[in-house]
Amino acid sequence: MGRRHHRSGRHPDGPGAQPVRRPQRPPQGHAAGRLPDVRVRKVLIANRGEIAVRIIRACRELGLAAAAVYSEADRDALHVRLADEALPIGAADPRESYLNIGRLVDAAGACGADAVHPGYGFLAESAAFATAVRDAGLTFVGPPPEVIAALGDKIEARRTMERAGIPVIPGYAAPDASDGALTAAARRLGAPLLVKAAGGGGGRGVRPVERLDDLPEALESARREAGAAFGSSALYLERHLPEVHHIEIQILADREGTICHLGERECSVQRRLQKLIEETPSPFVAPPLRARLAEAAVAAAEAVRYVNAGSVEFLVEPGGQFFFLEVNTRLQVEHPITEVATGVDLVKWQLRIAAGESLPREPVVPRGHAIECRIYAEDPAQDFAPSPGPILALREPGGPGIRVDSGVYEGWQIPVAYDPLLAKVVAWDRTRPEAIARLREALRRYVLLGCRTNLTFLQDVVGHEAFRSGHTTTRVIEQHFRGWRPAVPDEIVAVAAAVAALGEQDPAILVRGAGGDGGRVPPRGEPQAFQDPWEGVGRWRMGAGRG
Repeated sequence: MGRRHHRSGRHPDGPGAQPVRRPQRPPQGHAAGRLPDVRVRKVLIANRGEIAVRIIRACRELGLAAAAVYSEADRDALHVRLADEALPIGAADPRESYLNIGRLVDAAGACGADAVHPGYGFLAESAAFATAVRDAGLTFVGPPPEVIAALGDKIEARRTMERAGIPVIPGYAAPDASDGALTAAARRLGAPLLVKAAGGGGGRGVRPVERLDDLPEALESARREAGAAFGSSALYLERHLPEVHHIEIQILADREGTICHLGERECSVQRRLQKLIEETPSPFVAPPLRARLAEAAVAAAEAVRYVNAGSVEFLVEPGGQFFFLEVNTRLQVEHPITEVATGVDLVKWQLRIAAGESLPREPVVPRGHAIECRIYAEDPAQDFAPSPGPILALREPGGPGIRVDSGVYEGWQIPVAYDPLLAKVVAWDRTRPEAIARLREALRRYVLLGCRTNLTFLQDVVGHEAFRSGHTTTRVIEQHFRGWRPAVPDEIVAVAAAVAALGEQDPAILVRGAGGDGGRVPPRGEPQAFQDPWEGVGRWRMGAGRG
């Protein structure tokens, strides 16, 4: 593999901004945007939900056939309906379907696929899966198995970054990951700590330990979740850093050794150590820090001879000191905000790089500000407990600067076996305040009935002064939304949404009429106004007179 490099460009933040080298859209020679390499004509998507839908659309635009897989619980899922063909792979239990390497590889062979796209989660960061795909004579849309192995094992990744001169979070990461060894290390490090899965990411298999007395329970719980999610129960420890920003750099690398980065994403708004709201550029990162983070991200990619799309994640203290967190060797959930800010289709470039195409040399300048909210079937008032159920009514927002990546449809039953992510709402505008305003309006108009969601909670977060000011560390939810309850009862919101779905009124008008100002935590003793919600229902009220 050739020497890796990146060229300099100018970031819109002005003089002194970080060097960037970003890929443009495909050159004009590719008719209809199709891939130039004839080896890839059909892609098996080894995933489900909104990311499977996203990959199907990219395949269609490139002129590729898209084959889906589905478990028994996903027989009627949206990605199954949209794909050119769909193959059953087993029971609802992920271990019998989406985590079953043999069945996925067999499905790829059965449908005549040339390539396999893993999406994110499940086996996306499994070196064993990438190896099995390669051994079957197929193209894996992602880094080589050796790179995934080096970075997917978070313990080995820490050692690699230390050798490359990139600072890592203090902790314990050693071959002996027994409970006894971890307990002894925890006593040396002291609390607070994080117990983390060695074989995964995305917040899965992670448990905070505020007191050492809580360590045994955290180890047991983390091992159980890590084994179910990643097929490995190995753990390691990291010092839990308070008041930090979670910043990641998006990278692309081709087979010729060219690496480029596409700026940073701010991912600090999290619940239960999983991202909830992401934005680009970060309101916290100044140009000098941006340059240092980008340089470290490229160095991390160079250290392992990276290929395809990935994200290098850092924790950044208020003073600008940063620590390597991990490299996600896959597409990120939050990739759309980078796409809308740069005009670079990351999924298409994953497919292009996998097919042997080189990255263009022209720089791309990001424009404006983009923010993403993840829509979950969960109850924020009950510690974000999953809330599966039927989708009785669905109206997703649209309009200028709004993008919705969704994996659901009206009438679908949300299964209990999988992550409750339903969709992502992305807002783009010229400035951050304008993007926030556009996002708030989109969330306000999002209608989903049948299960509890975090829509009202998200409206409150993006409307809060801490978020609007950009002062969002990884503790922002804990600091400002502990004990959160919706100011308007869910039943009233449901009535308003139902009326709106039937075309009667704007749901926000009805909810405001019900005395709600979002789901904020009211000051102690403050009375809450209330107005009869039925006043706005009109002819849809049961028993109402007919005119």
